[in-house]
Parts: sequence; structure tokens; C-alpha cells
Amino acid sequence: MEFSEVVRRRRMTRAYTSDPVDPGVLERALDDATRAPSAGFSQGWAFVVLDTPEAVHGFWAAQTDDAGPQGVPDRWLAGMMSAPVVVVPCSRRDAYLDRYAEADKRRAGLGGHDEGRWAMPYWHLDTAMAALLVLQSVTDAGLGACFFGLVPGRVEAVKEVLGLRDTAQDEAPHPIGAITIGHPAPPAIRATGAQGSASRRRRTPWQEVAHRGRWGAGWSGQEA
Repeated sequence: MEFSEVVRRRRMTRAYTSDPVDPGVLERALDDATRAPSAGFSQGWAFVVLDTPEAVHGFWAAQTDDAGPQGVPDRWLAGMMSAPVVVVPCSRRDAYLDRYAEADKRRAGLGGHDEGRWAMPYWHLDTAMAALLVLQSVTDAGLGACFFGLVPGRVEAVKEVLGLRDTAQDEAPHPIGAITIGHPAPPAIRATGAQGSASRRRRTPWQEVAHRGRWGAGWSGQEA
């Protein structure tokens, strides 16, 4: 598939069939993810791959009460829970702080464990770019995927079930969200379209968000 076609076909898939995902597709997606750029080539990302029913269920049970035996998942959650694979991209802050403490980066003044010196937490940003490559790779393979955020009050529960525990020597990776992966369900089964999906909301043309030279100039380069 041409790259431009991958970009245009990528959608957030919210319901899946029970067909298994080819392990080779997962491995290629993870390989592609490691091609993402990272500050100082710190490569501070990690991926927890859940590809068994038990592991996937454990994730959802930690993520929401509605996934438990007493819960009643709504249509969105039921569709998302049908995915046979969940990949949890995690950022590793220490990889960046340690990298910028090395001699060739020390002059940047970002070494040590004071993240306040950074203009932004690039460990999260770079991991997000790696996650996008997973989405694109999966699309190129003809499958569906959806990136979504963790429920704020359940992050610690998710970290616990994934084994993301700090130790005396190391800080545990931090999950920035999760990606469901699988074969898209037939249109009749999928929801009509989430309120925030492209099927319900206008996609803003690039000409309306690009500004030439300075903010407010628009693409014409002349301020209104």
C-alpha cells in the first residue's frame, strides 16, 4: 500500500472480529515503532503486548469496572474489548535524563533527574510518535487499530496488572495510553460513529490550520 493511502485509510477502529492477529504483523508494527524519532536518540519507549484472552481481560478489568462480571459495558466498550490484541506503549523518562547526562549532551543542561529543565516531556512525545507508527503499520497490513487514553483513576491499577512497578534501581515505564488491534468488525456491527469521529465531525482542511511565517497569517501569509 502506498504511504499516502495508509495515511488516508487509517481510522480508529472500535469493534473487531474474533479472528486472531498474525504474530508477524505485530512484530513488524513493533519494528516500525522503533523507527520513530527520539530526542538524543534516547529511544525511551517500551511496549507491553497483550495477545492472549487472559492478558487482554486482565487489562480491561484493571481499566474499568464495567469489564468485570458485575459490569455492563456500553457499546463502545464492548466493541473495544472484542479486540484480540492490546498494545500498551510506555514512556521511559529515565532513558532521557540519563542520556542527556552523557558527555556529548551535558552542555544542553538537561542532565540529572530534574525534568523541570525540559521544555516538554519528550519521553511522552516520542512514545506517542512510536505509537502512531504502530497504527500506520497495522493499517498497511489491512487490520484495524484504535489508540485511546487510560482512565485517570485507573492508571495505577493498569500499571500493577502489567507489572510496571518501580524498583530501588529503576523507575517503571509509564503507560501513555493503549492500542487495540484486530480485524475490523463488519460495518453492521460497528457503531455508526463516535461523537468525536470523522464520520460525525468535519475534518479541518490543512489550509485552515497552517500559518505561513507567523501565527494568524494563514496559508496566504497575510494576517486577517
